[in-house]
Amino acid sequence: MAESPSLPYRTTGSTLLHPLSQLLGIPLDQVNFVACQLFALLAAFWFRIYLSPSKVSSIVRHVFATLFGIYFAVFCFGWYSVHIFVLVMMSYGIMNLASIPNIHRYSFVVAMGYLTLCHISRIYIFHYGILTTDFSGPLMIITQKITTLAFQLHDGLGRQAEDLTAEQNRLAIKTRPSLLEYLSYLLNFMGIIAGPCSNYKDYVAFIEGRHVHMKLLEVNWKQKGYDRLPDPSPTGAVIYKLCITFVSLLLFLTLTKTYPVTYIVDSQFINNTSFLSRLGYLYIVMQASKPKYYFAWTLADAVNNAAGYGFSGVDEQGNFHWDLLSNLNIWNIETATSFKMYVENWNIQTAAWLKCVCYDRAPWYPTALTFILSALWHGIYPGYYFTFLSGILMTLASRAIRNNYRHYFLSSKSLKVIYDIVTWFVTQLAVCYTVAPFVMLAVEPTIKLYKSLYFHMHILSLLVLLVLPIKPQDHTMKQLQNQVTHNSVKNKKEK
Repeated sequence: MAESPSLPYRTTGSTLLHPLSQLLGIPLDQVNFVACQLFALLAAFWFRIYLSPSKVSSIVRHVFATLFGIYFAVFCFGWYSVHIFVLVMMSYGIMNLASIPNIHRYSFVVAMGYLTLCHISRIYIFHYGILTTDFSGPLMIITQKITTLAFQLHDGLGRQAEDLTAEQNRLAIKTRPSLLEYLSYLLNFMGIIAGPCSNYKDYVAFIEGRHVHMKLLEVNWKQKGYDRLPDPSPTGAVIYKLCITFVSLLLFLTLTKTYPVTYIVDSQFINNTSFLSRLGYLYIVMQASKPKYYFAWTLADAVNNAAGYGFSGVDEQGNFHWDLLSNLNIWNIETATSFKMYVENWNIQTAAWLKCVCYDRAPWYPTALTFILSALWHGIYPGYYFTFLSGILMTLASRAIRNNYRHYFLSSKSLKVIYDIVTWFVTQLAVCYTVAPFVMLAVEPTIKLYKSLYFHMHILSLLVLLVLPIKPQDHTMKQLQNQVTHNSVKNKKEK
């Protein structure tokens, strides 16, 4: 993002790399961000090799991870990092002083309230509309971790096991963390800058050296011809993710500047192009805005993997997977055939957090409440609320169409292919239409864009919801069950 000539650099963090920022023509805050992540990558390899659980105690690993994380925060954000430390210590006090029945409520209100106040001060007092790599990003991740920990602690100490879902039961925490464990979980160098959010039990298991073994023990290795547990290395996964990071960076430096988002609301462009041309250009612009997210999230994932964190298990072919902390699945995003599929593969760890603290616990309207919480967590720019409120409409309309019509296309492969192509096309356009305000932020350009597109997606979604039931009719469900049974019998006969 280009900066004003009167502002040679904009950052509250270290100015050590200012000459490099000038040489590359990239804002200093972004240079600091990338430098910290690259240094964290090197530190992560060193951490895995020289501070492995077999060589040092978990206390040493906790201390190193915490101190390096604090240094990175101060380097990137300077005195603004105080906000991070204040929220962490306030939440630690709540965790130890609040009653178990209320610990999740108090933690949620304080963390989200403090984050919202910081969003307000950052945007309306300091620099509205200028998206810098500032302290609000780490504060958002830490808010996720604080609330996740509080809810899982409440599950472990304040609820009966039979009242929990299988996932809640697995992640429930039975004892309050020590101060060192708490700081390490929230401030560790692998996730302090760009996350992602992870579960406390998984993180502690990683520090104590149980993380990989727990996943490996789920497989019968003797049956596979192994005499002992294998020792999976993350190196291949790290190299693969660094390749994606490099390609994403190149695309960001080229596509984003070539296709600026401001052009889609340029009056001359709107007046001189057709509706289909405007829609097509919107798709291109939104595609061009993705690589920066692919870059940041994939690099963060690689940093955690390099430290030995993120092992998710073994598939049926015996391949090791390091995607426990992955924040996106690029292939599933680009080939998504439903709004739900797209959302589930974008910012995966945030979706898991929203499910943990809101969707699974909301007494009513879980979809709407989850979208509203997501908007509030992102910030207070009006564009966020346009996106997430529109997202409620798109999700419900997509669900209604899928539930009422998809089963008609499952009878043959050719019909299923046609269905997938059409739904892919509509999904990609619907997502671009919905997330455009998220990129533009303000009310005026958002309304201008939607007026130029005749609010067509909003109108179509409302018509779908007025005409179709969201839940399939009983006869539809019976038809679907009969189709599944018929296909099962047919497959058995063919065998």
